[in-house]
Amino acid sequence: MNSAAPRKPLPSPRALLWASVAVAIVTITLKTLAWYITGSVGLLSDAMESFVNLASAIFALMMVTIAQRPADEEHPYGHHKAEYFSSGFEGILIIAAAMGIIWAGGHRLFDPQPLQAVGWGLLLSVVSSALNGLLAWVMFRAAKEHRSIALEADAKHLVTDVWTSVGVVVGIGAVAVTGWLWLDAVVAIGVALNILKEGVHLMWRSSQGLMDEALEPEVLAQIQQVLNDFAHHTIRFDHVTTRRSGQRRFVDMHMHMPASWSLGRAAAVRTSVEQALMSAVPGLRASIQLLPSDVEAHFDDLKDLI
Repeated sequence: MNSAAPRKPLPSPRALLWASVAVAIVTITLKTLAWYITGSVGLLSDAMESFVNLASAIFALMMVTIAQRPADEEHPYGHHKAEYFSSGFEGILIIAAAMGIIWAGGHRLFDPQPLQAVGWGLLLSVVSSALNGLLAWVMFRAAKEHRSIALEADAKHLVTDVWTSVGVVVGIGAVAVTGWLWLDAVVAIGVALNILKEGVHLMWRSSQGLMDEALEPEVLAQIQQVLNDFAHHTIRFDHVTTRRSGQRRFVDMHMHMPASWSLGRAAAVRTSVEQALMSAVPGLRASIQLLPSDVEAHFDDLKDLI
């Protein structure tokens, strides 16, 4: 019987971000050339966003490199949160690009200009969009496998760039068919509003990560299932809290068991629970405090808040 071939591992985040830098340089060249030969402000907006892609990819590469550093004396929990800075920085750049596009589009709206060599301009834009779309597809898969918010943010930005190009192509095609020159500026402004929304979303995601957001509901369900497998009339769990830190996931809890158990027996059960949790949820770090069954821990005591 033939067994299925093992799935080929996806490239590392750093390798994909280097690819993103290279693709950004190629698309900047193609889209700038498309704008130069057509004079379309819509294609100019598309080219401006590609410059943002390049800056974002370079910064993301820097942050991913920092995030992979091991824990040290000054950062005992590691450097994983560096990826959130990448996502936030990318959001800021997207917003800046959107404002620049709106300014250029508003100026052209009141001073429309005829377009030149439309066919060549659209062809160059389509080719660059195909490159971005292919890279984004690979990056989304890798972001899920590596749990990298930096990769996810860069992939989302590339998808936004693809939709930007689609809107520009449709708009310029409409200008060529109808002769309504003002459509070029309207499309550019519409594109800017769309990427503005994406920039705000990325900044929000970054802020939530820096504020130790809880794990995703599906991951919480996996954790709860593992705890249910161990819980019975002599063992119970409470005060289960979780947080995310870049690629890392953390869960803390109390495990209550009979006070008559020896320390060795209690520690052996705790080790089994920790191993089961980390096997069920890749990248999870579990911390379990042992307590007797008749002891309860108290949080948010008034003296702790002063």
